[in-house]
Amino acid sequence: MNYLRHMAVFAKVVEKGSISAAADALSLSKSVVSQHLKTLENELGIILLVRTTRRQTLTPAGVAFYEKCQQMNQLAQDAWEVAKESQLTPTGTVTITAPHALMSSIVAPAIGELVSVYPAIIPHLIADDGRLDLIEHSIDFAIRVGESPSSSYKQRRLGEFRDVLCASHDYMRRNNTALHYSSAIAEDLQQVDYVANVWQGKYVVHQLFHSSHKDGLTVVLHPTRFADSLPTALALIESGAGIGIVPEFLFEPLAQEGKLTSVVDGAYLMPTNVYAIHAFQSSMPLLVRLCIDAIEARLAAKS
Repeated sequence: MNYLRHMAVFAKVVEKGSISAAADALSLSKSVVSQHLKTLENELGIILLVRTTRRQTLTPAGVAFYEKCQQMNQLAQDAWEVAKESQLTPTGTVTITAPHALMSSIVAPAIGELVSVYPAIIPHLIADDGRLDLIEHSIDFAIRVGESPSSSYKQRRLGEFRDVLCASHDYMRRNNTALHYSSAIAEDLQQVDYVANVWQGKYVVHQLFHSSHKDGLTVVLHPTRFADSLPTALALIESGAGIGIVPEFLFEPLAQEGKLTSVVDGAYLMPTNVYAIHAFQSSMPLLVRLCIDAIEARLAAKS
């Protein structure tokens, strides 16, 4: 690609009217500029400029070649300006994946508000509880819950949320489940039906805490109902199929509507960290940065 540099130097010599003026404009020595011209003419096998001590004149071949060089320089300038403009006004496509727990309540609303301000953004949102590979699926960034395995990807902590161990009022009444925070709770919870996402496994371990107790309690639950996503698990819990964990920002409005209630009054689970994962090694594109900032702000407002 060195010939492109030769062509750019040649065009500058023509525009400035001399090798000396072009050298000053390019911050190069006159000998370097002359070498560019010599190399270009040797590789082309034609004379482009006839130079004397007083003036320089383009040959007919030089005139035609200079026109093409001008077009090349204009294309390069246009590309530069488009790239710079993209750092001022976000445009284009952005692909984001997030678990179901965060997509509908956090990610999609945040991106929707951003698109209303910058309509040239074209979002592709993928709700998936699996950890999709960013490169394989052409994803700009992922929103992940909990720590990610060590990898070459970069991660940025966006905030946190709490899960609530909850059930429907109907389930609580039907099973006479009125639990209080005590050392006996681990045994009591063995008797209830637990709704789990398939990724949680055959045994689910939770650390329960209470503001009136110094130490937390470890409870082990054995799932008897399984779902492949949070919306499905939530539908099972609401319908009275069993107890399960629901993010606090989803639980609260449902509790206010009387659809869900906390299984253990006053108990809470450890906060779960939320991260943005991406593969950008140097500067992050403006569009991606704005999307991550919007999701971070939405999560903070919900926490």
